[in-house]
Amino acid sequence: MGFPSFTLPGMLLLLQFILLLFYSQQAASVQHNNFTDLAALLSFKSQVRDPDGLLDRSWSSNTSFCSWLGVSCSSRRLRVVALRLAGLSLHGTISPHLGNLSFMTHLSLSNNSLGGLIPESLGRLPRLTYLGLGVNRLSGRIPATVFNMSFLEYLSFTSNNLSGPLLLRNASFTVPKLKSFSIQSNQISGTIASGLLQCQDLEELWLSSNQLSGSIPAEFDKLQKLTSLLVDTNDLTGTIPASLGNLTSLVELDLHTNSLRGPIPPELGSLRNVQWLNLADNILTGGFPASILNASMVSVLSLSANNLTGSVPAELGNNLPFLTKLGFGPNQLSGRLDFITSLSSCRKLQNLYIADNQLEGSIPDSVGNLSRSFLKFNARGNRISGRIPMTLGNLSGLLNLHLENNWLTGSIPPALSNLRELQLLYLGSNSLSKSIPYELGKLKRLGQLNLEFNELNGAIPDSIGNISGLQFLRLHNNRLSSSIPRSIWSLTNLVGMYLSQNSMEGSIPYGIGNLATLSNLDLSTNRFSGSIPDAFGQLLMLTTLNISNNFFDGPIPQSFGKMISLRYLDLSSNEFSGPIPKSLADLKYLVGLNLSFNKLEGQIPSGGVFANITFRSLMGNIGLCGPSFLRIPPCSDQSTDSDPRSKQQKLKIILPTVASLVVLFSCSFFYFVLHRKSNHAIPSSNTTCLKHYSLIPYRDLLRATDNFNESNLLGAGSFGSVYRGRLDDGSLVAAKVINLEKEGSSKIFDVECQALRMIRHRNLVKVISTCSNMDFKALILEYLPNGSLENWLYSPGYCLTLLQRINIALDVASALEYLHHHLRQVVVHCDIKPSNVLLDEDMNAQVGDFGIAKLLASDGKSVALTSAAGTVGYMPPEYGFMGRVSRRGDVYSYGILLLETFTRKKPTDRMFDGELNLRQWVSDAYRTRLFDILDANLFRDARVDRVAAEEDHGTRNRCLMSVLELALQCSKDSPRDRILMKDVVPILQKIKIEYCKSFPET
Repeated sequence: MGFPSFTLPGMLLLLQFILLLFYSQQAASVQHNNFTDLAALLSFKSQVRDPDGLLDRSWSSNTSFCSWLGVSCSSRRLRVVALRLAGLSLHGTISPHLGNLSFMTHLSLSNNSLGGLIPESLGRLPRLTYLGLGVNRLSGRIPATVFNMSFLEYLSFTSNNLSGPLLLRNASFTVPKLKSFSIQSNQISGTIASGLLQCQDLEELWLSSNQLSGSIPAEFDKLQKLTSLLVDTNDLTGTIPASLGNLTSLVELDLHTNSLRGPIPPELGSLRNVQWLNLADNILTGGFPASILNASMVSVLSLSANNLTGSVPAELGNNLPFLTKLGFGPNQLSGRLDFITSLSSCRKLQNLYIADNQLEGSIPDSVGNLSRSFLKFNARGNRISGRIPMTLGNLSGLLNLHLENNWLTGSIPPALSNLRELQLLYLGSNSLSKSIPYELGKLKRLGQLNLEFNELNGAIPDSIGNISGLQFLRLHNNRLSSSIPRSIWSLTNLVGMYLSQNSMEGSIPYGIGNLATLSNLDLSTNRFSGSIPDAFGQLLMLTTLNISNNFFDGPIPQSFGKMISLRYLDLSSNEFSGPIPKSLADLKYLVGLNLSFNKLEGQIPSGGVFANITFRSLMGNIGLCGPSFLRIPPCSDQSTDSDPRSKQQKLKIILPTVASLVVLFSCSFFYFVLHRKSNHAIPSSNTTCLKHYSLIPYRDLLRATDNFNESNLLGAGSFGSVYRGRLDDGSLVAAKVINLEKEGSSKIFDVECQALRMIRHRNLVKVISTCSNMDFKALILEYLPNGSLENWLYSPGYCLTLLQRINIALDVASALEYLHHHLRQVVVHCDIKPSNVLLDEDMNAQVGDFGIAKLLASDGKSVALTSAAGTVGYMPPEYGFMGRVSRRGDVYSYGILLLETFTRKKPTDRMFDGELNLRQWVSDAYRTRLFDILDANLFRDARVDRVAAEEDHGTRNRCLMSVLELALQCSKDSPRDRILMKDVVPILQKIKIEYCKSFPET
């Protein structure tokens, strides 16, 4: 059978037909597949919120999705091959339909606010090489499908809320081409997955800041391409495997903040390429590892916060010429400071942290040969003796110098004035003598000058007034004399000035009014004299003023009433005369006042701070008169009392008034008897605790809450529920309805009534009324529209700025200070936690829920517990093993709340088991790894990201460190070691002032 013959034109026509058919089929296929990709993208967009409107503007139906923001397509098939939407502030969840983008090789959604679970479908993208979901709010487990992606090279889940083990038992881990893997800053638990050891191409392994336990696998040395191994901030135990020394390609090795024990293996000296070596915050023992000197490329070396002993090798710097940061304090290292001489070989050295050891001897003169880029030198808390070397003045770029708490003697060398970039100079708690050098006035960038607790004498040099940026001047507890130089009153940036416990004299000039930012002024225990100028009224930021134990005389100025921020005022042991200014009663924040041992006279004002003042604060003023409970003579008007006609006039007024009150009482009594059955909510006796409020009938409360409709439910607890309601006058309230079926619930109601009867403070939830009968009890409280602190910490879409957190912390502290120190009968809240801190429309915090509060004697002594008090995680240890409640128990709970507010970690988090708790976790990390423990939301501020914050050496970091340090002081295990709330408030105020001064736009 032969083939038919065709002419050339016929052949061409047939070929054209075949090609047309082929392309039409291809077009149909492309159209179908494009529809799949389009549907996947639109599904993703439907599940996210885009506050900046970037997707709304770009992802338009009028244009091809290949031109949409973040979308890349293949040129031939027009299929989505990459989706790059990092850093767009997206909220919502990740659509599982993204798993339909089967041609995608690159997916980056990092640096957003996406929550919910990671869809398992993402693990089925056959061509994916890059998956970046870091810095979001994703939760739950990492899908097992992700660990079976044969082409994946980059995988990051950094900074989310992921939990659980990496893999379930017997699950496979097959990612053969993986080069970079990061799960740092999550809550991943379990041991380090052995499947990682099969990834022979792995170069970066970042497992930091999780809850990983067990030991570091010795088999890590199989990963010969590894350049970065970060397993810090976990719960790892055991020893450091010597086999890590075989990873000769390592550039970064970070094991800090675990529970690793034993000596540092000498094999680590074989890491000839390592530049970052951090073994801090463990339980390592033994001597300073001499073998580390072989790791000649190391730039950052930290051995801080361990139990290392012995001396530091004198040749340290000669062998490590590339050092930029060296830290090995605190430890138990001893010996002399000879190693400083060798550090002059490190021409890039910036930071030297050797604080809190047992180093001794003098600082060698060779310290002046350190790098010109040297920035920070911290040798506090050692046994360093001798003189401060003049050669320190050669370090012209130095920013911080910490030599406090040592045994230094001699004078302060004038050569320190050459440190023109210096910001912090701490020389306190030594034995320095002679006068303060005039040359220190050349340190124009100095922000803090701390020379307290020395033996300095003479006058404060007038040149100190040239340091225009000075914020804190601490010269207390020395032997200074003469008067305060006039130039000091020109330091308009001064926040704190502490000159107490000296022998200074002279008067206070009118120029003090120039210190507009001054928050704390302590001139106590000196020889100052003269009258107090009215210019004090210009100090609107002043919170603490202590001028006690001096020789001031004359009247107390009425202008003191203008210091609207004043909280503590101590004028005791002077020679003030005349009446107490009534304007002091108008200072709404004034909670501590001491006027004792002066020559004051006349009637004690009423209201304000005087409502709770004690005899101790007024004793030694024989001319004062007032209420009998103050143990001073009553006030009387002799001329009026001795005049019979005046007495008759009084009787004409008093008798009709008494008669009217009797009639009014009788009418009220009969009205009550006749109408008690007409209202379901006539209050029982326990509502009389709030008798100055009008009571709310039960039927009105039903109407206000729409019959306690579930849509008005604000929250529920073991002792009742809280409903939102709108009263007939239109005001919003919160009704706390007590669950009377719960044992002890009536007592809860009574306790809250008893507590609320005696308290009234801007930072305590205000009670409006009650509603009570035999079958129903409710407290009617002020409605706070922004909910609880707990909601703001943990609910999706909520985010608190640093300043908001500081304000909330200060508000709660102020409330507790009032309860603990400014009532006749001390109130201990017993249940301080985020859910009991409520926020009003301006984000001011108010403490509520006094259901288990305890009323103590006026001396604040502890009382025995008769029932459980507090919430697990926030209860102080003594509640359990001592069974006693005291003010310091609230301080502990407050400290835990403070830690939780800034770390966004609950004390009951699953990562805290065994010996580790929230406090220990923060204590182990906050000095060296501040940004690993802080809430990542703190860096969602548009003005700062985490990288910028970590590089910042300024106010933001100091504020955060100060807050965490305060929280740790509050939450110490021993009640005696905790500070009191009256001391917490001024510390927080200082922190806030320092922050607001540096970031006024906030």
